[in-house]
Amino acid sequence: MLQEFKDFINRGNLVELAVAFILAAFFAPIVTAIVDGVIMNIIAAIFGQPSFDSITIDVGDATLFVGTVITAIVNFVIVAFVCFLIVKAYNSMKEPEDEAGPSETDLLIEIRNELRARND
Repeated sequence: MLQEFKDFINRGNLVELAVAFILAAFFAPIVTAIVDGVIMNIIAAIFGQPSFDSITIDVGDATLFVGTVITAIVNFVIVAFVCFLIVKAYNSMKEPEDEAGPSETDLLIEIRNELRARND
């Protein structure tokens, strides 16, 4: 049973997944700081307030808080865009991987074709 547990832990990049989860948990405050501290302040400078929460629609006795939904959508788009920019910057800093040569199957096909050409 202990060996089976070791195999489970070592299979499927479980450790890498755990590390990614921990890094994501500590990365979230960075994205939040960028969104709340920079981008929402730019929105506040343009529109006079950092959110659209004050936009409401009165329907009879009920009040629909449409601005809250708009703020949530804007926050999502901003967070997604900031994540996109961070991933794009990270990808540009990575060293390019060596281009793989032809596969083993391609080499075997090439050898077969050359042998056929010699025999003809």
